[in-house]
Amino acid sequence: MSTSPSAAPRRRGRRPGGADTRGALLEAARAAFVELGYDGATVRGIAERAGVDPAMVNHWFGSKEKLFVAAIQLPVDPSAVLEQVVPGDPEKLGERIIGAFLSVWDATGGGQLAALVQSITSHQEAAQMLRDLVSRVLVKRLIEAVAPDRTELRANLVGSQLIGLGMARYVVKLEPIASAAPAELVQAIGPTIQRYATGDIG
Repeated sequence: MSTSPSAAPRRRGRRPGGADTRGALLEAARAAFVELGYDGATVRGIAERAGVDPAMVNHWFGSKEKLFVAAIQLPVDPSAVLEQVVPGDPEKLGERIIGAFLSVWDATGGGQLAALVQSITSHQEAAQMLRDLVSRVLVKRLIEAVAPDRTELRANLVGSQLIGLGMARYVVKLEPIASAAPAELVQAIGPTIQRYATGDIG
């Protein structure tokens, strides 16, 4: 962008579908998701914030969920995780959840999860994104098909376990968790996840 005094002011109204449209949508989406939450943010509202036609959301991202994934910089599509984890023996769901979690985040050394977890104590934006990831976009959807009751509480309990594991393995690098083989952690933590998802939680 030119910073000269003679530079023309940005015109008001919808911007054309050019190279900056995707970035504008991501910026608007982050603001909307933080301010309104995942459920409250709409494709139309995000597009209006970005000054583009709502069709541009579908053009660049395909759906609100995929726009959220891009905004939070997740290295995986939640729909793909659901397709991988949910089918199978319901009594082994906890093991599959931990296995998928480790597979995704080990591949990037913790990546964006570590940054997100590190930011939550000082940035409300990060905390809101993490809440939506647990309560709306991914974790709740992983267990809602098998949870016998209190689905939201169960999702939050599962989320607390995953966030704690992420903190220990990728941020604090707490040994021996940080260097443990994924299979070892699946065996150790899977039953806890399973109890949260389908067992007696009192």
